[in-house]
Amino acid sequence: MNAEFFSAVEDIEKEKGIPREYMYDKITQAMLAAFRKDNGEEYDGDVQVILDEENRRIQLVENKTVVEELEDPILEVDLKSAKKIVKGAHVGDVVAVPVETKNFGRIAAQAAKQVIIQGIREAERGIIYDEFTSKEHELMTGVVSRIDPRTGSASIKINSNAEFTEAVLLPQERIKGEELREGDRIKVYVVEVRRSTKGPQVLISRTHPGFVKRLFELEVPEIFDGTVEIKSIAREAGSRTKMSVWSADENVDPIGACVGNRGTRVASIVDELGGEKIDIIKYSENMEEYIAAALSPADVVSVTMLEDGRSCRVIVPDSQLSLAIGKEGQNARLAAKLTGFKIDIKPESQAE
Repeated sequence: MNAEFFSAVEDIEKEKGIPREYMYDKITQAMLAAFRKDNGEEYDGDVQVILDEENRRIQLVENKTVVEELEDPILEVDLKSAKKIVKGAHVGDVVAVPVETKNFGRIAAQAAKQVIIQGIREAERGIIYDEFTSKEHELMTGVVSRIDPRTGSASIKINSNAEFTEAVLLPQERIKGEELREGDRIKVYVVEVRRSTKGPQVLISRTHPGFVKRLFELEVPEIFDGTVEIKSIAREAGSRTKMSVWSADENVDPIGACVGNRGTRVASIVDELGGEKIDIIKYSENMEEYIAAALSPADVVSVTMLEDGRSCRVIVPDSQLSLAIGKEGQNARLAAKLTGFKIDIKPESQAE
């Protein structure tokens, strides 16, 4: 039975990745809890679990003081009995007296079993939490396992190495208009991993600006290797994204690298995003130039920075006003998010 116990712990370590030391600790706690429960709350003895991995033996002992005349059987052992355990025992010595496992009651044994099961669950959750925490702010591919017809939430099964977990893609984190079916393989962005009473909770999204950033890193080698840097992203998922890029290498066109030959690179990302429009602009340290570029595709006559340092006034040709503002103000709103400036757009005739 002892040999089988150690073999089981080794199997758990191999199959679930739970360190044996962790399991030994949980099993020790379980046996001590079971023994104390079986012996009542009044028990105040010194009980100890000995796990001998080398000889594959597990033993429960009570440390008792050797005495001539026994007065307290919980804390003491008589000399004659002590010599049966340790031949050279003397009065005053502390001897480890083995406890027969058959003395465990059914309730106590059940309590021990529950502690061990709980220990395995906690360890598994800890391993899953650690594994997926390392994937925060990264892209992962998952499989749609279920879609709730009532709420529109999609359960996504994702895995990292040998660890699997279910994550929920909420309706507001889905790209507007996209249709998902059970069995579909989709890319998701890991926003955050939280601990909860039911285990690790992986928060995923397809609407987060980071989703677009990671897609470009996958598609554009110059971004992945750092030659081209994404400075900022502003996104209204399912509709439009504005992204500013920059390169320290004068020989590299950062916009061209992102667009790709005949637009192949950006086209594959647009497909992944369900046709979402992507404006790629060149970042500039000159804020007037940067803000003017951010309002593309509209032409800009001038940009004037205001005294508060976070606002500006932009003049555009009368014919470009609606284009600069965009449908329902979207173009101006995204440009403001991208640059971090409050933008006041005026037509050229009004400025004069």
